[in-house]
Amino acid sequence: MTRSNTPILRIEGVGKRFGPVTAVDNVSLDIRENEFFALLGPSGCGKTTLLRMLAGFEAPGTGRILLDGKDISPLPPEKRPLNLMFQSYALFPHMTVRQNLSYGLEMERLPKADIRRRVDDTMGMTDLTPFAERKPEQLSGGQKQRVALARALVKRPKVLLLDEPLGALDKKLRERMQLELKRMQNEAGITFVIVTHDQEEALVMADRMAILKDGRLLQVGAPEEVYEHPAERFVANFIGVMNFIDGKTGADGVFAAEGLQVKAQGGKPGTATLAIRPENIAIGPPGDLPVSGIIVDIAYHGLDRVLHVRTAAAETPLQVRIPASGASNWKTGDPISLRLDPAKCRLFQ
Repeated sequence: MTRSNTPILRIEGVGKRFGPVTAVDNVSLDIRENEFFALLGPSGCGKTTLLRMLAGFEAPGTGRILLDGKDISPLPPEKRPLNLMFQSYALFPHMTVRQNLSYGLEMERLPKADIRRRVDDTMGMTDLTPFAERKPEQLSGGQKQRVALARALVKRPKVLLLDEPLGALDKKLRERMQLELKRMQNEAGITFVIVTHDQEEALVMADRMAILKDGRLLQVGAPEEVYEHPAERFVANFIGVMNFIDGKTGADGVFAAEGLQVKAQGGKPGTATLAIRPENIAIGPPGDLPVSGIIVDIAYHGLDRVLHVRTAAAETPLQVRIPASGASNWKTGDPISLRLDPAKCRLFQ
């Protein structure tokens, strides 16, 4: 499936207040045709309120929402060519899978032959054909999730909105469904907008993501861009694991903290915080590399291990991620030396 840079959904200066609380604060962004877009942030950041405004369940206090260039802000949910898939799935318990999928099309009074063809096609896409005559109580959690998704897809919306769709699933099933969701989105050729607080989920599935905090939009970009080049300290801390080191940047652009000097990018003279991912710190025997430290803990993560290293440069131990195969020679209490990759350092001032 080819993707276009043409925005199908445009959010212009949208804001929403509930009494004294600002839930969404002047958010503007474009969501492109046929892309998988994630709204990401901690609880209370405004992502669900924004999704409900897209769906029509909340009216914007300010701004407007355009679909294919047309302002849909005044339209009620049933008049919008968007579908919202709820976290609870909200399946009809007395209906079979086929009946659950057919119901919305029957309400639109489509011909029976068209309904059957669309339901059959959608069940095939979502691997539900063997379960067509089962009722929800006879399905597993993952199967129910697919039925809810299929019921939304069968109406062929221009945009599908998903509110924490995998939140009720256990870890293994959630990871499998992440890949299935991505596959189905590609096959359906529909724009997906997903709300999640799970950073890993967004990194795995999204073509682009928007990070929100306290109702404000902090950064929009591809997962790699947001992970490698966070625009703010909050984003750096929220997406993945990040080490932070407080210090000063000189006129020569060199960041310095106790026992550490790094020629970092983009710094201006003054106090600064250097940020670096655990995988971008090299290790060596004592004295081999510029920063000296002591291993205070080693955490096993299967394919890799994370060394927690106390240094003079930071108040808290630095986290260093290395392959498990290279960690056998290290143990808690060992002296060690570190080198921070200057190209991977970020400065926040």
